[in-house]
Amino acid sequence: MAHPEIGYFLNLLDEAYNRTAWHGPTLRGSIRGLTAHEAAWRPKPGRHNIWEIVAHAAYWKYAVRRRLLGEKRGSFSLQGSNWFLHPIDRGEKAWHADVVMLDSEHQRLRAAVSALQPEDLDRPARGSKTLTRRLVAGIALHDVYHAGQIQLIKKLLRARSSR
Repeated sequence: MAHPEIGYFLNLLDEAYNRTAWHGPTLRGSIRGLTAHEAAWRPKPGRHNIWEIVAHAAYWKYAVRRRLLGEKRGSFSLQGSNWFLHPIDRGEKAWHADVVMLDSEHQRLRAAVSALQPEDLDRPARGSKTLTRRLVAGIALHDVYHAGQIQLIKKLLRARSSR
């Protein structure tokens, strides 16, 4: 069993990502059932699509985990950082692979948080000035923010499709 405070942060991460939440769809819930075509739809030239948001969210789960564990950069599955132009391959297999990447990065982040000691929460994460507790809470908030963004993009897509 995790220390109660670590358990709190694990629950926070899961509520933002894939557990029933009072605030509405979670990040994982917001993409459930989407096709590759829907995920690749761009609301306007120069705007991000859902697929790019998924890759971006996976990247930041990786970045937070890396900071928590003191790992070096360079082990993320995609080349680059932060925002990735997607999709390159518009097929369902490629979309599914990026959703699996997001799920995997969430599980790896959870494992890193599970390994924390309560006293770690009030120390800056390695290579950061940000306290660990703020970093973990921040990545949960990041998921909720992008879940809302995806919900808006889906509304735009459906409004466009119904014309």
